[in-house]
Amino acid sequence: MTDWDKEIGAITLFAPDLDRAAEFYQQAFDLPVDRVDADTIMVKFSKLWVFVHKAAAAPDPVPEALAEAEKGAGQFAIIVDDVDAVCAELTGRGVRLITRPADRPWGMRTMTFSDPAGHIWEIAQGLPEDGS
Repeated sequence: MTDWDKEIGAITLFAPDLDRAAEFYQQAFDLPVDRVDADTIMVKFSKLWVFVHKAAAAPDPVPEALAEAEKGAGQFAIIVDDVDAVCAELTGRGVRLITRPADRPWGMRTMTFSDPAGHIWEIAQGLPEDGS
């Protein structure tokens, strides 16, 4: 059996307006955005490349994804040490939230927001196991 790391290194999202997507990712995450070609931009998170490719239209999130976002779960999660501090930073950069930070029954404190194409992001931190 081949030994290989099962870590995801890149994902591709689709958006109708690459300029708006680039502005969002640069502003929200304070990361450089590189244009790959006329139809694709890329953003490098710590160990993950996010490619955003031009699409004719952005579909609305499926109702189930939006319902989960309203409960605090995103399609993509970034794990942090302090959700409240990251929330303050993101809202200070103009990010509009779906949910504010809250403790969730699955043992995480999370908040959610979406990018201009409707991809739902979650910022999460683990809660102490004793509930304090």
